[in-house]
Amino acid sequence: MRKKLPKLYLLPLCALFFSNFLHSQLILSENSGPEHLSLFPHARIANAGNDPIDVRQLITGQRRLDFRPVTGENMDLGFNTDNFWVTFSIRNAASKPLEYYLETARPITDTVELYIVRPDKSYVTMRTGDHMKTSDRAYPHRKSIFKLLLPADTEMQYYIRLRSDGEVINLPLELRTYEDLMWLTSLEQFTFGIFYGILFLAALVYLFFFFGLKERTFIYYSMYVVFIGLLQFSLDGYFYQYITPNGNWLSCHAVLLFALVAAYFLGRYSQVFLKLKTFDPMMNRLFNGLYVVIVLWTVIFVGMPSALAVSYPVVNILGMFVLTLIIASVVRLYKNRHPVDMFFTAGIFFLVAGFVIFILNNFGQIPTSFISQNSSKFGTGLEVIFLSLSMANLIRRVKNEREEFNRLALARAEEMNEMKTYFLSNISHELRTPLNAILTLSSELSKNADDDKVRHDAQVIKYSAHGLLSSVNDILDFSKIEKDQLQFEEVQFDPVRVLEHIKNNATIRANDADLVFEYQKSGIFPELLLGDVTRLGQIVNNILSNAIKFTAEGKVTFTLEGQPLPDNRCRLTITVTDTGVGIAKEKMHNIFESFTQDNINNKRKFGGLGLGLYIVKNLVDRQHGKITLDSKLGEGTICRVVLDYAVVAVEKVTETPAATSEFDLGGRHLLVVEDNAINQMVIKMILKKWQNATAEYAVNGREALDKLQSAQFDLILMDLQMPVMDGYEATEAIRKGEAGDQYRNIPIIAVTADVMETSKATAREIGMNDYLTKPLKNETLYEAVKKWL
Repeated sequence: MRKKLPKLYLLPLCALFFSNFLHSQLILSENSGPEHLSLFPHARIANAGNDPIDVRQLITGQRRLDFRPVTGENMDLGFNTDNFWVTFSIRNAASKPLEYYLETARPITDTVELYIVRPDKSYVTMRTGDHMKTSDRAYPHRKSIFKLLLPADTEMQYYIRLRSDGEVINLPLELRTYEDLMWLTSLEQFTFGIFYGILFLAALVYLFFFFGLKERTFIYYSMYVVFIGLLQFSLDGYFYQYITPNGNWLSCHAVLLFALVAAYFLGRYSQVFLKLKTFDPMMNRLFNGLYVVIVLWTVIFVGMPSALAVSYPVVNILGMFVLTLIIASVVRLYKNRHPVDMFFTAGIFFLVAGFVIFILNNFGQIPTSFISQNSSKFGTGLEVIFLSLSMANLIRRVKNEREEFNRLALARAEEMNEMKTYFLSNISHELRTPLNAILTLSSELSKNADDDKVRHDAQVIKYSAHGLLSSVNDILDFSKIEKDQLQFEEVQFDPVRVLEHIKNNATIRANDADLVFEYQKSGIFPELLLGDVTRLGQIVNNILSNAIKFTAEGKVTFTLEGQPLPDNRCRLTITVTDTGVGIAKEKMHNIFESFTQDNINNKRKFGGLGLGLYIVKNLVDRQHGKITLDSKLGEGTICRVVLDYAVVAVEKVTETPAATSEFDLGGRHLLVVEDNAINQMVIKMILKKWQNATAEYAVNGREALDKLQSAQFDLILMDLQMPVMDGYEATEAIRKGEAGDQYRNIPIIAVTADVMETSKATAREIGMNDYLTKPLKNETLYEAVKKWL
């Protein structure tokens, strides 16, 4: 009995030995079952630390490691830089060779070496890993895959060495047939294609929204989607396979770099989207502090290679901090009753849920499957979808805010336009009112004075007033052009008489400037044309004024040409040539712009508003004419204007001043409503030249209504801007019958210094019959009065 004891004592040891042997061996036959098999029940693993063990030592038994069973599928070996060894054996019991593909480690594992030990103890080495060029890998795939050829009726021992630079090492051990590998690859490509397609579209769409709406939230969200996509692209091995197939610094550090940048933009997006600066300043400061840590650690791991080993857990912790701050911010906002978009909350929930499932799978707490292994992608994809929905709500909110802002801005702009119109109307009235008196009195003085010096001084005053009036008109016309309120009248006029009158005035100005002035006329001119004679005079006067002003010496030539056209029309070609300073070629392109002169020195030297040619260009263009300018610096300028007018086939109407006997109103009684004493004096001077006409004067609309009730009047000359009751109010009152029913239709002519189109329109709307602007001319006033009497 004693001799048998040792044998009985050895039975448990033998059982344990054979149990371990069978545990580490996978037996394959011709009918092995599924197309893919998990090796983890047959594999053992050992941690060799930093010990550089040669596989030959393990094969020969010179070195022994503490191999232990693999605890589960996709075993998580944690963040470390140790050398891990995995061993298992496969016996092909079939009568023919078998071919399988071994999948192990994660795509981002640095070093994966497979040693295939034959029965004679010789071995074959295969290598892969993200430190290797894709073309140098044992199998050129984004994953760590080895192609295994198993000889018939043979047992092979396998060793795998795994090492990383600090990243988590996972240990899938899957044996697949070629068909199963292709099916899985196709499934992954389809699923990942949808995933990355969603990310790409979301990033692109919200990048466009950023450029369109200039809202920071969109650029932060777009950048987060880009970098979270690049992070997943790196984790899946695609970045190394397609972007950096030759391996480089970026290839080895892409995961860390993209994770840090994605964490930063996720935080910035959430911070701005939740308006933490306004609703929760404390959380806003915590986010800002976390960004400092992220930037600091980025500098550390880039500049200090020794920090790489601890960078992976640190970056994961920073990512968890970002998620924690976002969750805490949402909770605090809900608690404080601040609105939080429900889609944003749902998106963060799916992101956290996806990573929780992924981590639980890594720790073996839930079964391994395609869904659990890619739960982080599903979570990220759902997060992006729901965050995109929240961004859609943001777009709607931004759109509503912009519309409200635009509404307020439009209301403000309309208010400012009204104020601008009111201001221009007032400034027009205030400036043109005294100019009316100055022009009328200087004209009368120059005609009636016996002293030549007095007549000359009166002429100087007259020309100076005309210059000031021209500047005022330029400002008002500029405003009309900018507001598209410039209007044109159609009246009959004698082109030769009008242009020769302008020529006579220009001759006097040129002589005063010691310039030679030449006038040339050629072609055929009809007696009467139909068009805006005031605008024609404004165009020609501006061009002649420029020529005289910018010519220090020499001459100015004014050429007028008439050319008949078909359809009873006539073309006027007006050419003004001077020998002045000229315009540089490079400045010709903007000479017709507003507030522009040749250069700033000329502006100081010659003065002016710089509106003349701008207004001329607009007046010509709006009448479908053409203006050209040819100039040479230091030699002079040629300006040519071409305008077409309709020919009036009627008897010529003379516009020359009539003799005093012709200004006969036949005993009519006028009411002049004018608050300015000087303007009253001007009108009195005009009416004195008329026969059979009497007038009474009122200083405001209220006094005018009183006078209408106490006397009989045939026509009213009404100023617009007056104290107590202005001309608009007085006209409305008269049309309503407040001065008596007999005056409801009395002719009312506005006589005002206000030349704004809006004022003219308002005057017509309230029932005024005509609208005359100051300065007044005797002939113009008489024709208007005679017309309505």
